[in-house]
Amino acid sequence: MGREQTVMVIRNRVALFLSAVFQPPVTVAALLMLSPVIEPGFPGTIWFGALAVLFVCVLPFAAVLLLVRLGKVSDHHVSERRQRAPVMGMAMLSLLAGLGVLTVVKSPVSVIVMVLTIVGSVVVLAVISLFWKISGHAGAIALSTGIALLMLGPPWLPLLLLIPAVSWSRVVLRAHTVAEVVMGVLVGGGVASGLWWLLRELMILAH
Repeated sequence: MGREQTVMVIRNRVALFLSAVFQPPVTVAALLMLSPVIEPGFPGTIWFGALAVLFVCVLPFAAVLLLVRLGKVSDHHVSERRQRAPVMGMAMLSLLAGLGVLTVVKSPVSVIVMVLTIVGSVVVLAVISLFWKISGHAGAIALSTGIALLMLGPPWLPLLLLIPAVSWSRVVLRAHTVAEVVMGVLVGGGVASGLWWLLRELMILAH
């Protein structure tokens, strides 16, 4: 194997690793587990975050894996654009169910705000996906790192390095174009983070 081939193999393996480790269900789950940190009672309230993870990440991802096994969806990344809208619709039902359960069990408001933010993000991604194959990986990592930074402050700035790393991996694997990952970052890092900030401010005013 020549030097260029070796470099290409290593590059692809790194890209595969980044795409697998920082796929949307994982990064969003980490953010949800962290969501109660800005309110009193943490880490005792972390189980509310875990409950949110069940409805936001685990159940939708399990459903996607089932659809893959049934041959209804191409792969667990839902690479085929035309398959994304139904999958996102299914995820939305689970999100709304989770929102209802979290409200009933009197979850910390910060967890509710996080789920509402993700609901808004899914709606935007679903609409865009009707016309364009926007990157869910880029959107999720931008959303997760952006909001984590807003919650935890400047010491966590290095988290933002994950955005170009994950975006690079999707382009290297030819899962998305540069434009598709850039749009994912803009939606996740801009729209979603802005929505979270707005809902958070409204929550503060309400109290």
